[in-house]
Parts: sequence; structure tokens; C-alpha cells
Amino acid sequence: MLQKARTFAISAHGDQKYGERPYVFHLDAVAKLAEPYGEDAVVVAYLHDVVEDTETTVEAIASMFGPQIAACVGLLTDAPGANRKERKVKTYAKLAEVSGPNELALIVKAADRLANVRACLADRKQSLWEVYRSEHMVFRSAAFRAGHCDALWSELDRLLSQDAFDAQV
Repeated sequence: MLQKARTFAISAHGDQKYGERPYVFHLDAVAKLAEPYGEDAVVVAYLHDVVEDTETTVEAIASMFGPQIAACVGLLTDAPGANRKERKVKTYAKLAEVSGPNELALIVKAADRLANVRACLADRKQSLWEVYRSEHMVFRSAAFRAGHCDALWSELDRLLSQDAFDAQV
């Protein structure tokens, strides 16, 4: 199922880019971070952006990968809104309510955010890093669950600390 998810996501994202790189760069980075949390986490990692960024529906994900994977992908899809702030407020509120088996989505969300922050630092994209930093406490309060993926959160907290961007020089 891992290869099926990766192949499907690459096809769905088509020519989309992640910065200057092919989109698969981001998908592979998130999947690698999700590996310690099991096969379903990696499958969700590959699929986490397909509903938000392509014409793919949650229903299509459910028919190909099952209802649990689809539920997690749906949770990772930003709620509609006029701008980033409005979308994130709605999305974080949705994440704060997640419990039970759907908490798998929160692990993938932490992996996604960590991959994004690592890329900001590697590519010296300070303005985007500052966006993630400004959202971090609200994001953390919505998505963090003690004992689920503490290593991801520890690195994310460190990379979004006040002097982390300058320390990466």
C-alpha cells in the first residue's frame, strides 16, 4: 500500500512544485519522518496534501485506501477560508477535537510541519519560518498529544525557538 500511495500522490500532484523542487521532495520528507509510527502513518503522509492541493476527493481516498486513511487525510486538509489565518484557525480547531484512531493524523501533521520548517531553514526562507513560528503555540496546543510523537515535537520546538533561524547559518 505504501508504493500505491506514493505513486498515487505523485500522479495527483502532477507538475506542482515544493519551492523549486518537485513536490515528491516534500512527500518523501514527510513520509520519512512518519516511518517510525507505522505503515498507515506513511500512507497518510504521502496522501496528506492530495485533497487540499489537487482535484482528489476524500471519497476517492476512501475507495482506494479505506475509511481510516481517508478520515486522517480529511483532517489534514485545511478548512476553507479567505486567507491563511482564517483557514488555520478553522483547521486547528478541527485538530484540537481529534481523538482515538484519528490521532494518527496528528502525528502526520507534526511530521508535515517539521518537514516544512526544516525546508525553510535549509532554503533560508526566513519569512515563511517566521509564519510557522508565529503559529507554533496555537498549532501545538491543537495538535500535540503527549506520548504520540514526542521526538518530532521536540525538534519542531527547537527549530522554532527564537534564535534557531540565525543558528542555522
